[in-house]
Amino acid sequence: MPKDAVIKSAVLHRMVMPDHMCPYGLKAKDLLQREGFAVQDNHLTSRVDVDAFKAEHNVKTTPQIFIDGQRIGGFDDLNAHLGKRSSAKDATTYKPVIALFSVAALMAIAVAWLSTNTVSLGRTVELFIAISMVLLGLQKLQDVERFATMFLNYDLLAQRWVRYGYVYPFVETGAGLLMMAGVMTWISAPAALFVAGIGAVSVFKAVYIDKRALKCACVGGDSKVPLGFVSLTENLMMVGMAIWMLSKL
Repeated sequence: MPKDAVIKSAVLHRMVMPDHMCPYGLKAKDLLQREGFAVQDNHLTSRVDVDAFKAEHNVKTTPQIFIDGQRIGGFDDLNAHLGKRSSAKDATTYKPVIALFSVAALMAIAVAWLSTNTVSLGRTVELFIAISMVLLGLQKLQDVERFATMFLNYDLLAQRWVRYGYVYPFVETGAGLLMMAGVMTWISAPAALFVAGIGAVSVFKAVYIDKRALKCACVGGDSKVPLGFVSLTENLMMVGMAIWMLSKL
């Protein structure tokens, strides 16, 4: 370290109790250290300590960070102070679909290799779409109620028949599994073509005709993925896969 370098310092107050260690306190400490701060880490080890600290500084939550004697606030406030990207809960993001499709592609390559000791482009693409369908269906099945509620915002059939929103995840997952196995194509392909066709029309109408700004239910009911090109692509992939599988019968 250069002799004239100024060591930045911060004071952190966080909950460290026998039955609870605040995760945001740990994240704040890690962030400060990664940003080059020398951290004075003060533990609040009991509920009495926590209540006394909150009363003294007139705050409602911990952890609390102080830099150069100035109170910065909690972990989100520290992120903002350091110019980091906001981690707001309602912020839109494509990270879930990027992660899902990346894993699906790697799984497709692995399964194709294990099956034939080679990676055939055609079979790998088939597996990629089928695995993506299963993973997307699994995301929806984690909380079918929340998915069905979000789905009602834009799906044309669900708006006419509410129970369709509860059926959709099972159809998508089941069709994907059958396509992976290459069996009962006479069931899986028409089912995928039906739900994906309606989905594509619904997304196109909501986004490109009605110009509505909605969240996509494609990765589950708590999705922050915006409804748009990705959602339309998902449905068109399923349509293409279904037509391809039917053509092979």
